[in-house]
Amino acid sequence: MKMLLLCSLALLLSLVSGSNVVAQNETAIVIWQVTGFDVAANVQQVERSLSAVATLNATNVGRSPGRTFTVRLNPKASVKTASVGGAVSTFRISTDTRGDLQRVEIALPTAVPPGSSVAVTLTYVLPAESNNGLAAISPVASQFLPLSFWYPMPNTAYTVRGADVAPFHLSVNLPSVISSGVEKTTAGSASFEQTLSGQPFFVHGDWDRVEGSGEGKSVTVFLAKGAPSDERKQAEVLITQVGVARAFCASLFGPAPDVPVRLVSVRRGAGFSDGGTVLVDEATFRRPKLDAATALSVAEAVTRIWLGGQTPIRGEGSGALRDGLVRFIATLILEKQFGRDAAEAELLRSRLAYMAVARRDGPLSQSNQLDSTYFGSVPNRGAMVWRLVDHRIGREAFVNALRTALQAGKSNQDGFTLAGFRTALIERGGESLKLLLDQQLDQIVDTDLLVGLPQQRGADWVSALRNLGATDVSVSVIATTDRGEQLSVEATVPARNFGEAVFKTSARIVKVEVDPDKFYPQLDFANDAVPRTRDLPDGLAQASSLLGAQDYLKAEAVARELLATAPRLQEARILLARSLLGQNRVDDAEKLFRAILDQSLPTAAAMAWAYLGLGEISLKKGQAAEAAKLFNDAVHAGGDYSSSLAARAARIRAEAAANSAPPIDESARTFIAQLGLAITSGKKSELESRVLSGELVKFVNGIVGTQPEIWEMRVLRTEQFEANLLVVDVGIRAKQLGQEGTGTAVLSLTRTPSGLKLSGVDLFEVR
Repeated sequence: MKMLLLCSLALLLSLVSGSNVVAQNETAIVIWQVTGFDVAANVQQVERSLSAVATLNATNVGRSPGRTFTVRLNPKASVKTASVGGAVSTFRISTDTRGDLQRVEIALPTAVPPGSSVAVTLTYVLPAESNNGLAAISPVASQFLPLSFWYPMPNTAYTVRGADVAPFHLSVNLPSVISSGVEKTTAGSASFEQTLSGQPFFVHGDWDRVEGSGEGKSVTVFLAKGAPSDERKQAEVLITQVGVARAFCASLFGPAPDVPVRLVSVRRGAGFSDGGTVLVDEATFRRPKLDAATALSVAEAVTRIWLGGQTPIRGEGSGALRDGLVRFIATLILEKQFGRDAAEAELLRSRLAYMAVARRDGPLSQSNQLDSTYFGSVPNRGAMVWRLVDHRIGREAFVNALRTALQAGKSNQDGFTLAGFRTALIERGGESLKLLLDQQLDQIVDTDLLVGLPQQRGADWVSALRNLGATDVSVSVIATTDRGEQLSVEATVPARNFGEAVFKTSARIVKVEVDPDKFYPQLDFANDAVPRTRDLPDGLAQASSLLGAQDYLKAEAVARELLATAPRLQEARILLARSLLGQNRVDDAEKLFRAILDQSLPTAAAMAWAYLGLGEISLKKGQAAEAAKLFNDAVHAGGDYSSSLAARAARIRAEAAANSAPPIDESARTFIAQLGLAITSGKKSELESRVLSGELVKFVNGIVGTQPEIWEMRVLRTEQFEANLLVVDVGIRAKQLGQEGTGTAVLSLTRTPSGLKLSGVDLFEVR
């Protein structure tokens, strides 16, 4: 008994000791919050590196004194010195397991107590071995975006708190540099002062400016040098959209911050935005009309001026605000400017993107950009969650809660947080909304709503409902009668249980759908209706396969079935039109193709396929010149790989038939001949001398590693896109490793002070 008592006492002491350790660990937290960045960047073209001096002003917002200051940086960066408050300090390098980044731990001369600040400076050099969308050094276009981790930061996008944001000062030793904030340019260099919370970045190039204003504020579109007048018209369309988005956000959140908006035409990195600057795919300005993805991107960029810029977004689950809430607001902007159909089409695309990752998704409040599902889930499912909350408590209550949380975020160091927004929402929605938020934000999605075949019960019709998820749902259920009438009832289906929808009608019900507006994120949307509808992703894949096999009748049937389920699914409309054209039902196909182009916001791919289809119809009618023009529009739409490949080949055929082929640029013809000789020479230096610095590194190494016996290129067409950019269609005959192949490719050639250089292989189809 004595031994038993001693063992029990020892166990109790160990438990108490363990509790003390946990308590000490919970209080011994140091959290550095950046309050300002000051970065001086020196781009060294010859060395292909960026040398930088970065000073971070940060406050200890944790609960324990800070004795070290740790930042994350690109793993290829070479840190030269570190200093604290101007005094040289020691530092230790290690690898951060989150994202394989470089972890730099800097010793502080004295402990920094909670609430106090420190200024830490690093000097370092970052090589840029090959160019990509995040980091590039080129004689014609250089850029460094935050996800290249080109500057040091304590917190990154790979943590649930999100990356550090703060006002910044940025200077770059290059002319024609664009970042965000107020520009202060001097000869040969540029600097920017950003008073909103943001992340340092810059892009460098050669642009023409199109000035405008939106809601009384400055808007500048930077087009590639030498852009034609049609591109300027598209720039003006985007300026108008910025004005609408600004006015909408001002009506929700208050007056717009005094920050210039810049839309920058780029070849890589499109979609990035911060502090009022958004990078836009250069193909956007060549399209005959604005496409859906660009409209959404611009709306999100303007929204972020308030959400994240004027009030910083911080804390755990920040992605649900930075990406999910912003996406929801941007969709409201699209509805305001382009109508309900455009917004519904965007919601459908968002739902389809989420369906691809739904069964392996994690909790929204714990997501970060290292998660493989992040970009499929957080912007899309996040927007669905906020749309559901908005529907549950009403727009006025939702907006008032958002304003309250934003205002609170301005007046304290925590900023706009998911926790603060939840509190503001629960104050208006009560306990039932708290339960909904807990499930939607903190749990994985397990909701799956099913509906049964309608059965007549006396004078009523009844459909059984089932909820496979762990949370009660309150939804609308719509029934369609044999006379085409629609009846709607509200139903509550308990968690992991059954419910029913009762329709007061004597007419026969032929279709029932639960949650027709698709407010709830679900694992499966295909079982929401009876008779059961075809799964949209599977149906699109099947119709595409049937079209490729030239089984046009079956492809038509599947496409029509998809459109019966989702009338706004542009991909299904294109597949239907192409299947009708394959059956030579020209008039029906033409009506569909034109209807797609008449939509307020078609996707780039839908535009490309519609112009391609109309061009083929014109060829059938013997109108080669009109066909060539339509094929040209299809090329400029910049759709997917397949449409671009088909449109370019068709354009060349139509121009030959119409005897309207543009003259071939002789400098390009000469360069292509020299490039072919360099490829077959087997000399890396010969090939590299004809490629723009930092571009196509893998292509060059691959060609040199397997030296072709034959590589003949014939110029089929050249097109001047910009003052310094030539795009060349070439036919290729090659023999490599004993295998012969023929085909086509599309090469981008850039004019530099030392002559033409190969800067991109946009399409390559040699078999």
